[in-house]
Amino acid sequence: MNNISATQYEILFRAARRAAASLAGIGADTLDRTLRRTAAALRDNAARLLEANAGDLAAISPDAPMYDRLKLTPRRIDDIACGMEQVAALGAPQGEVMERWIRPNGMVISKVRVPFGVVGVICEARPNVTLDVFALCLKTANASVVKGGGNARRTNEAAAEIIRDTLRTEGLDEAAFTLLPSEHEAADALLHAEGFVDVVIPRGGRGLIRFVRENARVPVIETGAGVVHIYFDRAGDTAKGRNIIRNAKTRRVSVCNALDCLIVHRDRLPDLPALCAPLADEKVEILADSEAFAALGGAYPAPLLKHATAEAYGTEFLDYRMALRTVGTIEEAMEHIERYTSRHSEAIITEDSEAARRFTRGVDAACVYVNLPTSFTDGGEFGFGAEIGISTQKLHARGPMGLPELTTYKYVIEGDGQTRPR
Repeated sequence: MNNISATQYEILFRAARRAAASLAGIGADTLDRTLRRTAAALRDNAARLLEANAGDLAAISPDAPMYDRLKLTPRRIDDIACGMEQVAALGAPQGEVMERWIRPNGMVISKVRVPFGVVGVICEARPNVTLDVFALCLKTANASVVKGGGNARRTNEAAAEIIRDTLRTEGLDEAAFTLLPSEHEAADALLHAEGFVDVVIPRGGRGLIRFVRENARVPVIETGAGVVHIYFDRAGDTAKGRNIIRNAKTRRVSVCNALDCLIVHRDRLPDLPALCAPLADEKVEILADSEAFAALGGAYPAPLLKHATAEAYGTEFLDYRMALRTVGTIEEAMEHIERYTSRHSEAIITEDSEAARRFTRGVDAACVYVNLPTSFTDGGEFGFGAEIGISTQKLHARGPMGLPELTTYKYVIEGDGQTRPR
C-alpha cells in the first residue's frame, strides 16, 4: 500500500465511512465477541508479532528512547490482549440516554450518546497504540484509521493482518480498521480527509502534535506530551517519597507519564540523598540547581550528578535523566509547574492536607496526584481497559480517554403531532 495516490486514499476513507455506518447496526454481543477473538488471536500469533517487532527493533539503537516504546515482549502482548478483553467486558456507552426531559407542549427530548463515526489516529513508535485504538473504536462502533510511524511498520502490519482476519471471521467489514502506509503523505491525507474522518487524535511527542494541530483540516483532540513534575513538600514523608519518585521516574522512562522534574522544598534538602538513592541504583542522571547539587554532593554518584541548565526545565526527557529544582514555598513550586507544565500529570508528596488541597485546586493539569506516582496516568489503571490517549486540552475530553470519550451525542425529539406556534 506504499506510494498510493490521492484517489486511492479517498477510496480508503470512503470505505471507512461505509464501515462506520455498518457498525452502527451491529449488536454489542458481536462487537465484544470480535474483541475477545482478537485477543485470543494476539496470543496465538505472539511469535509472528515478535518476529515482526524484531525487524523494527533491529533498525534502531537499543539506547534510543523510542526503543522501549517500540519493543514488544510476550508479557506486553499478553497485557495488550488482557486490556482488549477488559474493554470487551465493559458496558458500551453508545445509545446511553444522558438526559431526558419533557417540554410543556409534551415534546420529549433525549440526549443520546452516539459514536463519532470515523476516528483517525497518527502515532509514533507505539505498536500497542494500534491495537488499543482498534479495541476502543470497535467497542464504541467507530471505524478507525491509523497512521503509524515508520519505525513500527512491520509490527503494525502484522497486527493489522490479525485484526483483519478476525473481522472477516466475524463477518464484519474489514474497513472498520484501516492501517495507512507509514509514509508522511499518509498523515497529510488523513489530516485533510474532510467529510470522511470525524476526528484525528495524535499520539506522540510535541513535534507530531504541533504538526497535526497546524495542518489538520478535520477536528483534532490533542494528546499532549508529558512534562511531568513531582513536588516534595515541606511535610512530605521520606519513605513514601523514595518509592513514589522511583516509580514515577524509572518504571518506564520512555512513556509520557514518567517524571521529568523533581521539585523539593528547601527545608527538606537534608532528605534529598535518601529520596534520590533509589535513582542512583537505576543510573538516573540528575540535572540539579545549585542548592540541590550541594545537598547531593558526595551522596549521589558524581558521574550522574550535573548542574542544571535553563533547558533542563520544561524538557520531556523520555530517558534516565531528571531535572531537580529547589523552592522555598508551595507557591513557588506551583509557579514553576505553571511555567513549564504540559498540563498532563503533576503530583505532590505531603502529609499536610491543606497543602494537598491548595495543590490540587491550583495546579492546572489533566491529572493531579497526592502521594501517588504519575505512572498511574493510564487508561488501564483508571479502569478503562485501555486508552485512546491522554488528552491535555479542555474541550470534549481531558485525561485518559476511554470509551465515553469516543462518543459524541445527538438529540432525539419525540412528539405526537405538536406544531410550533407562529
